[in-house]
Amino acid sequence: MQNWIYDIRSRSFVLLVISFLIVTMLVYFQITENIDQSIISFVAEKEGNSSLDLAMQIITESCDSFYMLGFGIVMLLIKKTRRIGITLMILIVLSTLLTGYIKCGVDRDRPNFEYEGAPFPVGISRDTFALFCEGGSNASYPSGHAARAMIIGVILGYALSEKFPRGSYLLFLYPLLVSISRVYVLQHFPMDVIGGSILGIMLAGVMAKKTKLYKIFEKSKS
Repeated sequence: MQNWIYDIRSRSFVLLVISFLIVTMLVYFQITENIDQSIISFVAEKEGNSSLDLAMQIITESCDSFYMLGFGIVMLLIKKTRRIGITLMILIVLSTLLTGYIKCGVDRDRPNFEYEGAPFPVGISRDTFALFCEGGSNASYPSGHAARAMIIGVILGYALSEKFPRGSYLLFLYPLLVSISRVYVLQHFPMDVIGGSILGIMLAGVMAKKTKLYKIFEKSKS
């Protein structure tokens, strides 16, 4: 996991930026529209399993920005995880605002399907929004949930990488499940969660470097 933290001038960051721009252009010029529509139509026809419906809704709601901020605050209050908490708080706010503005620029409509899964105590969150920008909450690309979930995977995975060098990669199951859940509840197309995931990796790597997250290893050895 050591290679997941980098600065803006690194090759990793440049490659991630290029990848995100390519995915964004594919979505903006509707090159992947037919594939996305086919997948979302297939998913819409497969709903109706109450256990799976509830599981997907729980997973997708776990990555709502308010819950993520709450988790960041808890990490911030604990002395041993304070640096992780600071990093997460900055990234959650930054990714939420950034995805909101990108949504306004790309202006892609959400899937035109009404989710009819098992009843859930709270409504399905429609994702991120942008200040001073109309339509951000109704746009689809990129997925703010996918970006935040990937941030959690990268940051917590890195924090655990010294004690659990292999096991830490299991945390990437969380962003994978969140991305699947966003498509399952018909809030996003597959390309939306791919773009959001790339953006999350890109932001997490750079911000972890800026906040000197690597110093958590120095403290654990002292």
